[in-house]
Amino acid sequence: MANHKSALKRIRANEKKRLRNRYQVKQLRATVKQLKASKDQNEAADLLKTASSQLDKLARKNVIHKNNAANQKSKLSKMVKALG
Repeated sequence: MANHKSALKRIRANEKKRLRNRYQVKQLRATVKQLKASKDQNEAADLLKTASSQLDKLARKNVIHKNNAANQKSKLSKMVKALG
């Protein structure tokens, strides 16, 4: 158990951030799943835009690594181009 007020506050803040990060990563996974299931290129392009935005945001906040985000964006955009 923490002995200082600041340590207790850190524990509370870290838990909030962990839950927020988990929620955002889960949202991203759902968007990517929809994108992979999509057969229409226009719909897939819209979902790609959303997924790209989510990936950039997560990379900017260090939830995922920036290279991981770049690799995922690249793979998804290749997949969307292949639909056309």
